[in-house]
Amino acid sequence: MSTSIQYQAFPAPAKLNLMLRVLGRRPDGYHLLETIFRLVDFCDTVEIAVRVDGEIHLHNPIPGVAAEQDLTVRAARLLQQTSGSGLGADLRLTKRIPMGGGLGGGSSDAATVLLVLNRLWSTGLSREQLMALGLQLGADVPFFLFGNNAFATGVGEQLSALSLPSDRWYIVLQPGVQVPTAKIFSSPLLTRNSLPCIMPILETTQRFDNDLQSVVCAMYPAVSDALEELKQFGPALMTGSGSCVFLECASESEAKRILQVVSKKYDGFVGKGLDRHPLYDAD
Repeated sequence: MSTSIQYQAFPAPAKLNLMLRVLGRRPDGYHLLETIFRLVDFCDTVEIAVRVDGEIHLHNPIPGVAAEQDLTVRAARLLQQTSGSGLGADLRLTKRIPMGGGLGGGSSDAATVLLVLNRLWSTGLSREQLMALGLQLGADVPFFLFGNNAFATGVGEQLSALSLPSDRWYIVLQPGVQVPTAKIFSSPLLTRNSLPCIMPILETTQRFDNDLQSVVCAMYPAVSDALEELKQFGPALMTGSGSCVFLECASESEAKRILQVVSKKYDGFVGKGLDRHPLYDAD
């Protein structure tokens, strides 16, 4: 007689890049960046149950993605190998964050698995150790483990906590295309010579840009069209390497009003800026 799995559910929030500059390229091919990461309260849900037999199982793989390639499974296996833990995990993933949208969904899912299993398996790794593991999985994973809004440099892994207004809402639109990050960073259209910031300060009068945006818009007209739609209401911007675009609003009602107008053409959502990752203080 089989026993039902007793999962616990944990959030994996999305992120926005409020600005993104490409400063250069390292000899190993990775790009040097400056970006401002902002957490928002639109989340995937990762359900986790500890196994005593050491096996890792993802019970609902994303169509087209083999379970062993999923970042949640890779994160669990990496923590297991690093810590020497003999425990395992059952995983179940509910996706809300669009894939290929520049919102960091897969990276956030992986970070949640590392944070939670570090506690459930009693592996005792520090936040810094988890961040070093996360970098092996992807450049955005350390940010979600860092747990604060941040100014990031390097390939995105050198993080400084940044205080951002807590009363900001964001309307995010999905243009209906997935943008492969590697394709954008390898494009001959991409300039790699932006000047670095003198200091990471957000000023109300400062206008931020994304160096990847013009490249993506040239290659994916649907992203350009979504930006133009949103720019009717304010200074819209693309997040990450795309494809999602967003607009900052001063209130939830304003964001929902705009979404109601543009939702006739685009799928989208409204999210509130977070001060910290919801699992930041998890034991």
